[in-house]
Parts: sequence; C-alpha cells; structure tokens
Amino acid sequence: MRKKIVNILATSRIISKFLNTPSPQWLIFIIDLMIVMVSGLLILLYAPNPTAELNGWQYTTAAKIGAVVGIYAIAMLIIGPYKSIVRLSTFEDTYRVALTVMLASLSLSFLEGVVHWTDASRFIGIWNIFAVGMSAFTVMVILRVSVKYLYKMMHSEPARQRVAVLGSSLHSFALAEALLGEVDGRYSPVLMLSITDANASGRINGIPVRSYSPEAVSEMVRKCGVHTLIFLSEQIDFLRAGAADVFLNNNVKLLMLNRIEEFELTGGNMPSLSPHVKDINIEDLLGRPAIVTGNPAISAELRDKTVLITGAAGSIGSELVRQVMACNPGHLVLVDQAETPMHNLHLELQELWPQSRISLCIADVANKLRMADIFSRFQPQVVYHAAAYKHVPMMEMNPAESVLTNVFGTKVVADLALRFGAKTFVMISTDKAVNPTNIMGASKRIAEIYVQSLALNLRNSKNATCFVTTRFGNVLGSSGSVIPLFNSQIAKGGPLTVTHRDIIRYFMTIPEACSLVLEAGCMGVGGEIFIFDMGKPVRIYDLAARMISLAGMRPNVDIKIVETGLRPGEKLFEELLNNHEHTCPTHHKKIMIAKVRTYSYPEVCAHLSDLKNYLDSGNVHDIVAQMKRMVPEFKSQNSRFQSIDSEIAESELIHEIES
Repeated sequence: MRKKIVNILATSRIISKFLNTPSPQWLIFIIDLMIVMVSGLLILLYAPNPTAELNGWQYTTAAKIGAVVGIYAIAMLIIGPYKSIVRLSTFEDTYRVALTVMLASLSLSFLEGVVHWTDASRFIGIWNIFAVGMSAFTVMVILRVSVKYLYKMMHSEPARQRVAVLGSSLHSFALAEALLGEVDGRYSPVLMLSITDANASGRINGIPVRSYSPEAVSEMVRKCGVHTLIFLSEQIDFLRAGAADVFLNNNVKLLMLNRIEEFELTGGNMPSLSPHVKDINIEDLLGRPAIVTGNPAISAELRDKTVLITGAAGSIGSELVRQVMACNPGHLVLVDQAETPMHNLHLELQELWPQSRISLCIADVANKLRMADIFSRFQPQVVYHAAAYKHVPMMEMNPAESVLTNVFGTKVVADLALRFGAKTFVMISTDKAVNPTNIMGASKRIAEIYVQSLALNLRNSKNATCFVTTRFGNVLGSSGSVIPLFNSQIAKGGPLTVTHRDIIRYFMTIPEACSLVLEAGCMGVGGEIFIFDMGKPVRIYDLAARMISLAGMRPNVDIKIVETGLRPGEKLFEELLNNHEHTCPTHHKKIMIAKVRTYSYPEVCAHLSDLKNYLDSGNVHDIVAQMKRMVPEFKSQNSRFQSIDSEIAESELIHEIES
C-alpha cells in the first residue's frame, strides 16, 4: 500500500512538473499534427471512394493522409496555434485553432476541386474534408481545455475578489475577459456598469450588464456583494464629474488600469493584468481634467541652453528639473541648500540622464558672494527661482528667516540674473501673496513687487533680462503638504486633522504646476505676474473624507476627522487676485496675466533698504511693521502680529488728523 501511495505521489509530481513547465512549441506542433493524422485515418479508412484511380495512379490512403497532414502543417505555420502556452489557453487560442482548420479545409477543398476538374474523380471528398476538420478542431480544443483545467485543479487558486468593471465598451469587455482568464488572478468580474446606455441590461460573456446610476451602485453593493470597481484610465473624467463620490459614499474601492491597448498579446495570451491594477490617487480626482501644455516653444527655448534652477531639490524644483531635462538643455545648474535631498536628486539624474551635463551647487540663495560665484562660473541663460520658505506656521515663528530667504534671496538671484545677462528669469510665487494674512505670504508678495519693479525699470533697455512671476496655489503631494500628512495619518489609523471644517484651497499637481511655469517663461515679455486657472477650490474636510474612502475605510466611522483650529496666519480661503486686481487672457486658456498695482523701482529699493536695516538689527517688530508698510493689504490673522496692524492704523489716523 505504501509503495502504491509513493507511486501516486511521484506520478502527481511528474504531472505537476509537466503542467508547470511551458511545453516547447515544436512539441505542441507535432501533437496537433498527430491529432490531424489520426482524425484523417479514422475517417478516410472507412470513407467510400468509388473512383480511386487515375491513369494508373492509385490514390492510396497514405497519399491522402500525407496531403492532409502537409496542408495542415502549412496552415499551422501560417496561423501559429502551437505558439500559445496550453495551460493558459484563452478564447484567442480557440480562435487560432478554428482559423487553422478553416484555412486547411479551404486549401484541401481547392485541391479536391482541381483533381475533380482534371479527371472527374474524387480525391478525398468534400464531406470527408469537413469531417476531418471538425474532428481535429474538437480534439485540439478539448486537449487545451483539459490541460488548462487540470492545471487549475492541481494548483489551489486563492479566493478572488468580486469586482465590477466600469463601462460596456470593447475595451471594458477586454478588461473583464483578461481578468477572468488570468491564472492565479486576484479579481473576478461579476458585473459591468454601462455609462453610455441608460437602459443597459443582459449579459456579455456571462457577466451581467447594468446601466450606471447612484441606485445601481447601492444595489451592486447590496445584492452582488461588490465593494470594488475597476476602471480604465481613459474613464477618469467620468469619475471626476461626480461619479467617484457616488462610489466612495457607497464604500466602493476604486482601482484603475492604464489603457488596455498598452498590454499587447504575446503568444496569443494576455499578460497578467492584476499587478497593473492600482489604487487611484487623490490627485486623479481633482474635479477637473489634467492641465496639459505640450508647447513646442518650450523645448525650443531651453534646448542647448544653460539653465539654472534654485530650490532644485524641493518638490517643485525637482519636477522642474525633470521637465527641463526633457527639453535637452546644454547645461543644467542646480542650486539648493538641502544636502540630502540634493544627493537623492543627483542619484536620480545619474540614472536617467547619465550623459547630460549637470552641475550641483549647495548654496543659500541669500548668500550674495556664493551666488555671484555660481553665476560667474556658469553664466546661465534661463533662471527658474523656486527656492523659498513656504510653511505658514513656521515662518510666522521665524519672520526674519522668511524675509532673508524669500525677499532678499529673490533680490540676490534676480540682480545676478541681470548682471550676468540671463535671457529669462522666472520667479515662482504663491496665492498666499494675495491679501496676505501671514509672514510667508507677505514675504512672497514683496518678492513679487521687487521682481516686477525691476522688470518695469528695464522696459526700455535693449537685451535686458525678461523678468516674470508665476502665481499658483497649493500643490498636491509636495513635501509637507496636506496629502502626505493625511496619508501618514491614515497609515497610523487616524485621526485626520483639519484646522477648520470650512477651509478651502486651490490645488494642482506638481507636473501641472511645473509645465505651466515653463509655459509662462516662454510667453513673458517682462513684468508680468502670471496666474493659473486652478479650477474650483477644494474643501480640505472633503479631501480628507475622500482619502479615507479611497483607502477602503469609512470617514468618521473607521477613521475620525478632527478639527484642530486655524493656525497662526492661516485663513479660510486663498485668492489668486485681490479686490483691486483683474486679469488679461493669454494664448493659453489656463494662464492669465494679473493686472496688479505697480511700484517704482527706486521706491521699492528704498523700502528694502529700511527692511534690511531692521533685519540686521534683529528687531522682529520693526521687520513686520516695515513689511506691512510695503504691502498695505497685509493684515495678520490669528497671529501675535495683529497688534502691529492696530499700531499702523492708529498712526495713520493721527497723521491724517494732523494733516
């Protein structure tokens, strides 16, 4: 008995090894030909053939079988049904077998017609040709199906997750078919939701089809037990238009796959799709289509040029580096004071662009001597100034550093760009510079004022540097922004913290922001402040709830959302323009020119001289007071500096009374 069990186990291991190892194509080719030969023998041996001789030449069974096998071999070489992995057979393989049988049968029928026309005799017979084809097709398909299901029986497959597939188009059907046909796949499509047919019903290849509606989603969850939807990236606009919230509110997880055309058939088999199905990112649900520029003028502007980027290791700066590198600059000069992020960026650039000319400089943009040395050595033609302190609460606690870097760092880089003959200087600003309520926003507004006044002062100068400013809102996924914070809090099980339930912000992705910066740099003539159309603002509380839902949990049930109160200098909503500003359109519908109050360059320089004196003395009160004098709309909120607003208002009132 023991010997018998050992023999059974050994046989099982041999079968398992055979099934796990893809058979050589030549072996499948020979097996298919043997099936054809046996089918032909069984049929032709018993087929009546009243005229079997012509001019002394005997049409023997061997000659007939040889003709059948030869023509089938040629058809197989043309169609290639033997190239598939049998244990992974799909509908595509059955189609190839059918096509092979059809081609061989038509060829044999043609040969039969030629023989009959020549001597009025019958060679094989039309019915026999048809019978051989049907027999061979049936056995070849049964063999493939048997091997496939034997493989499945010997490999316990983990339970698949029940999912719905969005859409009922050909691509959605191909996605469902591919997921169903996967060996060791993770997903089992049990429903397709049509988004084009309001009255869709019926089945596609056994999968029920229903039309999309909020009620259909709740029914899908209730009756089908489906809590996951898989969709193609080309359907993202449909989800952005509001459908995503319907699914998320019904606790349905969203998974996305790139366009199905990207996954080519190899050997007649669809590659495994499950690893390519990914969680949807909050960036994918901005509520508007992604902004795409694709302006060829950008590449022409940067190709073979020496380009300098400050703040190059930051979120915006590093993406600027990638997009500039795609334009083939002659020399890229990167400046940042953060050593470790710069090192990481260097490793990435070495991997992606090993042959490119790239120089990395650790430097503080406010260090005039160090920056002058960099400009002197590299003579940049295009400058993107992204270096800045950006965190509102941190700058509220350190106003001197905010002024030193954001104001005087900008002045140093702008002055050097002019001195060393750069063609273009682009400063990256923020929507917090509009009606600022905090130190960071006010420092960026002063930087804007200086760059614009410098540009206007040079308006009549020939070959002067073109100075422009770009102004946009929060960037999704940037370091220290709300998205990484929420992801971290979700990973820890919550709670998610928002400062106020009604706080709203404008958002765009890092690639969008950088592409618009490059675009604005190409279209400026000098002195413009470009603002970007960022769509509708997003409520941070809703953003938190969406992120919890995207993680497959329920807001305020599985993970709480807690209000912590507004931070110093923070306001409920940001603006891209103040009440006295308006815009002019440009040739790019997503970029406008802000018409802002302008300042004379000498006046700005005088104010900055006073600000520098206060900075050198370390008197924080006088620094902030001077900032407020330069930017009258700067009114502190929830801040220790609100008392300075009262002092200035009282001083102005006394001055008005005395005059």
